[in-house]
Amino acid sequence: MATRNIVLTDHQSQVVDHLVASGRYQNASEVLRAGLRMVEEAESRYVTKMNDLRAAIDAGQEDLEAGRTRTFTGDEFATYLSKRSEQAIRKKRDT
Repeated sequence: MATRNIVLTDHQSQVVDHLVASGRYQNASEVLRAGLRMVEEAESRYVTKMNDLRAAIDAGQEDLEAGRTRTFTGDEFATYLSKRSEQAIRKKRDT
């Protein structure tokens, strides 16, 4: 394993010490590895969200270029969004 020297703030050092003292972690290295795993998971979720957003933007751009658009008044748009959100909630609940 690689050895790294890192600088922690006083607060971060206290958090590490508290977690080790609690018995949940054997030492500071375990605490930091657990933290890095959390960062990896968060980064993975972020990349997935960004890829999904890029795909949605691309799909929207394709629809725009193909003329698959609708024009709404403010009230019509609010109603449309409400219906779409209800559909999304039902779909998520059913899965």
